[in-house]
Amino acid sequence: MIDPRRLRVLRALADHGTVTAAAQALYLSPSAVSQQLAALETEVGHALLERRGRSVRLTATGAVLARHAQQIATQLERAEADMAAVSAGLAGVVTVAAFSTAITEVVTPAVVAMRPSAPQVRVRVKDAEGRASLRLLLDGEVDVAVAVAHRDTLGAEEDAILREPLYAEPFDAVLPPGHPLARNPAVPLADLSTDPWITPWPGNPVHDVVLRACEDAGFQPRVECLSDDFRAVCALVAADAGVALVPRSALHSIDLADAAVRPLTGRPPTRRVFTAVRRGSEDHPLMGLVLDGLRASAPPQSQSRRLKTR
Repeated sequence: MIDPRRLRVLRALADHGTVTAAAQALYLSPSAVSQQLAALETEVGHALLERRGRSVRLTATGAVLARHAQQIATQLERAEADMAAVSAGLAGVVTVAAFSTAITEVVTPAVVAMRPSAPQVRVRVKDAEGRASLRLLLDGEVDVAVAVAHRDTLGAEEDAILREPLYAEPFDAVLPPGHPLARNPAVPLADLSTDPWITPWPGNPVHDVVLRACEDAGFQPRVECLSDDFRAVCALVAADAGVALVPRSALHSIDLADAAVRPLTGRPPTRRVFTAVRRGSEDHPLMGLVLDGLRASAPPQSQSRRLKTR
């Protein structure tokens, strides 16, 4: 009889690649992970790992069992969802991972809106940029992830999550107040090719969107400042350290008295935001409640903003 808890250890090894990384994800010691894997090999009667010095890799049999382990995990998620649906008790804890703007603009309003109708539901929130929220979701650290679409995929792990578009928003140009284009009603991106730039760090999906938009406009931006905090980005722009592209919703709560915000001409780059849950958990009533709340709080697709004209 195969112990499903040991299958979870095998999945962690397949996902993370090393015993040490799997142990960190499971909050176990490396020796405990090795013991669980050895016991699993005894249970199935096959070698699951090839040991090469200090490293290990899955055998063909181990890879097959790891795929089954993912399917079993999905079925267990469905079983929990069905049990919760039968009991119909809207009480419990849901943990959401999201990037900072989504926390401010979507997650927090959703929590406030849900409180009167579901006072026994507690929503915990973790700030996670880039693909970190998806890693937390796959590792079982959170129940829902709010993330930005990225050209990179999760590979084989992609099948373990269910994505749903949440909202899309354009990027606006943020310019120093004395910039020659600050008085224009809209800015061609190509006209900013000679300016110094301020962007998020590489690895942040917004960084990739900005670079790709500049490349499509025919230039490589000269990045001089890096920050994942859009308040810091706008403060640097106001200090004449460079220009930036910022997603529109990120500008809502920022004091822009010393910077000019202008839409881009033509088709602006877009930040596409989605929700993700582990496949099989989508029918859990608590998941449905939180996902419905996030959809209701998401900005409309055609959201607009009063831009400064100083």
